[in-house]
Amino acid sequence: MDRPKIIVITGPTATGKTALGALCAKAFGGEVVSADSMQVYQFMDIGTAKPTQEEMLDIAHHLLDFVPPWENYSAARYISDAATCIDSVLSRGNVPVLVGGTGLYIDSLLSGRGFSARGDLKLRLELEMEYDTVGGEAMLRRLHEFDAESATKLHFNDKKRIVRAIEVFETTRKPISQHDRETIALPPRYDAVKFALTYSNRADLYARIDQRFDSMISMGLEREVRSLLKMGVKPTNTSMQAIGYKEMTNFILGETDISDAVEKSKMESRRYAKRQLSWLRRDFSTNWVLWDSLPDINRAIELIITTCGGINEAK
Repeated sequence: MDRPKIIVITGPTATGKTALGALCAKAFGGEVVSADSMQVYQFMDIGTAKPTQEEMLDIAHHLLDFVPPWENYSAARYISDAATCIDSVLSRGNVPVLVGGTGLYIDSLLSGRGFSARGDLKLRLELEMEYDTVGGEAMLRRLHEFDAESATKLHFNDKKRIVRAIEVFETTRKPISQHDRETIALPPRYDAVKFALTYSNRADLYARIDQRFDSMISMGLEREVRSLLKMGVKPTNTSMQAIGYKEMTNFILGETDISDAVEKSKMESRRYAKRQLSWLRRDFSTNWVLWDSLPDINRAIELIITTCGGINEAK
């Protein structure tokens, strides 16, 4: 049985994914499915660069703006939500166009990989407290008792992965290394044609990132963050860990000044873009679209139509 065909538009932050994704969906008679870990949250429009109604071009967009910002959305939830959404798009005879820069979400969804457990927040917090009390070396020895394979790959300072590995075993009674082997063996869920956008010159990418954050400030990012805090969203919520929100929260709480918050946000955005590029370059099947100083959306659409002509008759 043939796997369903979908188009993926990805790339680091500030490279024009939103505009190209909507035009691509329009060209193929498709619908956009977001793959952005922060655009899922409600009331977070400016700092996440959530597409406006005008930018959507009257194309259906899914998995945007549907999670309260005080909830902690996860990759496991995303995979379930996105798979259901894509199946629905396919059932209507339309082409799913997956658009976003959250590499973990995209790769896990495309590969058919699940997550070993949705997680147990209470247990995780208890394990984190235990780690802080007894230390990483003791926790790593504990992990080694039931999952030597994972333990030998981790450093005792890697708190997050050690805690996660123990949490998975405690909730599923199966080592995370076994989960990993089982999911790697699964066949890919979709037949995806993947396009990644970036600038030929890294300096142009970084300049665009800085310009976009300046624009977010002008549009009222500080006001948006103040509103979130006023409605009871905590600085520790997952949503508030987003770049820009975290730094503006620190400013609002008096922990830094506005210039430092802006510069830190820009720096973290550039670092994030670098990590996104490193992640994307691991997949040699990716079709790269390299911009010069400015994006050439029309050329990119032509490339996508030429490459994906068999997915559906372009409209």
